[in-house]
Amino acid sequence: MNTTSTTTGVPAATGPLLVISAHAGDFVWRAGGAIALTAAAGQRAKVVCLSYGERGESARAWREGKSLDEIKTVRRSEAEQAAAALGAEIEFLDAGDYPLLETPELVDRLVHVHREVDPAVVLTHTLADPYNGDHPAAARMAVQARILAQAVGYDAPGEPLGAPPVFFFEPHQPEQCDFKPDTLLDITPVFDRKRKAMECLPAQQHMWDYYTDLAKRRGVQLKRNAGPNLGLPHDCLAEAFVRVYPQTTAVLG
Repeated sequence: MNTTSTTTGVPAATGPLLVISAHAGDFVWRAGGAIALTAAAGQRAKVVCLSYGERGESARAWREGKSLDEIKTVRRSEAEQAAAALGAEIEFLDAGDYPLLETPELVDRLVHVHREVDPAVVLTHTLADPYNGDHPAAARMAVQARILAQAVGYDAPGEPLGAPPVFFFEPHQPEQCDFKPDTLLDITPVFDRKRKAMECLPAQQHMWDYYTDLAKRRGVQLKRNAGPNLGLPHDCLAEAFVRVYPQTTAVLG
């Protein structure tokens, strides 16, 4: 991803980060480290939550007898706390979940967000997920919005977007979602922030250790693929991504 090394050990992001999340918790599990790295480098990190995950990811609240509005309020508060722990700003579109329906109005809103943020990197869900149709719906709208935001003739404020790289973050069941990582991001310096953000989401407490363990496994792969000469710590922690568009470079390596 677009980072360079710093003397603090925290990679420096080269510009703003935009994360498009189907539900209020998705950005934490799948991209919390990338968000925290961006914020730690002094760059803007913005999260857009298309829904609160009020129907599909709030089972405990429903069993406790909470109303729909109460659940939305709880999930919003949790996500705001998680974003603050990571150093990100957050916006909620309240588009509903289970199902999250793709609409021209939502795509247009995301075009406006792209133009306003002018991201150096965009992160979102994979285009395949047989377990949760909201995730591919969010990904399709995110990619379409990025394309439209590049068009000079599209009627939205701001300058046409350049060509920021788009990465799909890791789904919960990667093998079933055609997810084969081609990018491993070292999040070791900021993992404490990610863990703190995860703990802001008690409705999904079963995910805390799962994503901590996943970061350890991806860290092993990071170190193995980086080789012995980069000075990485023995116990690396990492997040995995898939690049959507080709990398452009003057040098292979």
